[in-house]
Amino acid sequence: MKYNQLGRTGMFVSEICLGTMTFGEAGGGMWGQIASLDQDGVDQIVSRALAAGVNFIDTANVYSFGASEELLGQSLLNLDVPRDEVVIATKVHGQMGDKPNQRGSSRGHIMDSVEQSLERLQVDHIDLFQLHGTDPVTPIDETLRALDDLVSSDMVRYIGVSNWQAWRIAKALGISERNGFARFETVQAYYSIAGRDLEREIVPLMNEEKLGLMVWSPLAGGLLSGKYGPGAPNEAEGRRKTFDFPPVNTDKAWPIVGVMREIAKKHGAEVATVALAYILAKPFAMSVIIGASRMDQLEQNLAAVDLTLDAEDMARLDEISALAPEYPGWMLERQTAGRRPEPFKQQG
Repeated sequence: MKYNQLGRTGMFVSEICLGTMTFGEAGGGMWGQIASLDQDGVDQIVSRALAAGVNFIDTANVYSFGASEELLGQSLLNLDVPRDEVVIATKVHGQMGDKPNQRGSSRGHIMDSVEQSLERLQVDHIDLFQLHGTDPVTPIDETLRALDDLVSSDMVRYIGVSNWQAWRIAKALGISERNGFARFETVQAYYSIAGRDLEREIVPLMNEEKLGLMVWSPLAGGLLSGKYGPGAPNEAEGRRKTFDFPPVNTDKAWPIVGVMREIAKKHGAEVATVALAYILAKPFAMSVIIGASRMDQLEQNLAAVDLTLDAEDMARLDEISALAPEYPGWMLERQTAGRRPEPFKQQG
């Protein structure tokens, strides 16, 4: 297991982050289609991940409406995990009740939510507190001041953001710098070999501002697990059957899966392991979030840290999954040709 710097901070997190959307009993609604683990199951998954070197765990208050945080907190106690040996990340923004102020990124909802998350997790601080989405109503200044107060009070160590546009992240960073607020250190975003849109605007922003990327759904909701598409032994019954998310262009995805099958066979690995190894090989990926409801899924995902794709593998995967040209990208590429990375040389 490798450990990467959390943004530009002095904290280090494992390149694999354990996701907890599967923590909780199956039930109705979106989360009920994903969650399936009771306390014993959670303890087994957490224990194995920690034994593999994972020190980074990501949850959210909306996962099973608080049950995920509760199960995780209890698991860390059951396993007697020292608090300083695990980096806990959770989120705020989603709807936690049927009242008008039980969602969003207002100061009120943030302050109420952090106390509730601390209680469910049974800890005295959250290492990484993230905004789970965009609130088009609350001024960014209000949200950032509230987050800064949480950092100042040591209820929260660092802050991050998820599912924001590049311009909005840049604006928030500017506000934080101008006001001396704690700034975002991480961006949690969807990224997979079948969905590389992040590379257009957000990756350049992260590189410029030294933000750490936490990748969610690197297997595109299981679509890249090897259970689906041409060459699959049989059409699997999985989450994609009832919860088709995130959206993926399968006309583009299936040829990618075909190449991954060939590379997986070459290395004696699983297709899912290849998909994860591809993301881990990207220099801008700080940590890749994996989720599992069964131990065999977890083992398959953990194996990605030991799979090194060679230059030929990466070139094939990059080519088959390349983004279509899009403005202003193609114009920027044209106009910056010969401008970098070589230093300028005087002619004559």
